[in-house]
Formats: sequence, C-alpha cells, structure tokens
Amino acid sequence: MTIQRFETGPRMSQVVVHGNTIYLAGVVAHKAAGESVTMQTQEVLSIIDSYLAKAGSDKSKLLTATIYLTDMKNFAEMNAVWDGWISGREYARARHRRSQAGRAAIWR
Repeated sequence: MTIQRFETGPRMSQVVVHGNTIYLAGVVAHKAAGESVTMQTQEVLSIIDSYLAKAGSDKSKLLTATIYLTDMKNFAEMNAVWDGWISGREYARARHRRSQAGRAAIWR
C-alpha cells in the first residue's frame, strides 16, 4: 500500500494519504490569527477544503473531526461556522470536540 504526502516539511506532512484514508495534521488560522473565532474558523475550514482537494477528496467523506478551542465561551460562534460548512445529511455523523488544535481523517 502506498503513502502519499502533501505539504511536507522537515518534521511532518500536513496531509497524508494511506490507502483510502486521508489524515490531516493540526490546521490553524494564520491570516486570521488574533481575529474573531468566526474568521479563524472560516480560514481553517477553507484550508481543510484545499487539503482535501489536493488529496482527491472533499468534506462529504468526513469520518471524524476534532476541534480544539481555548475557551468554551467561543463554542457557539465556532459552531455556527462549522454547521454552515458541514451542513447536509451526509455529514450528520461528523462530530467535533473541544481543545486547542484539530485533525481529521477522511475517506477518499
């Protein structure tokens, strides 16, 4: 079975494809750092969309996602953006949790 890596740096790859599974390393906002949770979430989800496209997939095949927040008071704001991004029946089982960084495993 082959392994494909994208956005590879000295320590890790942002995207790794193994078989039919895509693994994403922690994705954080860069341009929106210090901005609202809404803007940071929008940027992170946009980055995830681009990584999935590079790997030949999209969010419709999302199996799981872990979302980390530094403060639960931001949960509703983040969730509003998440719900708009992940809307639809095919995403109904996608789950998210709180903490400080995120990762997702996606089937191709």
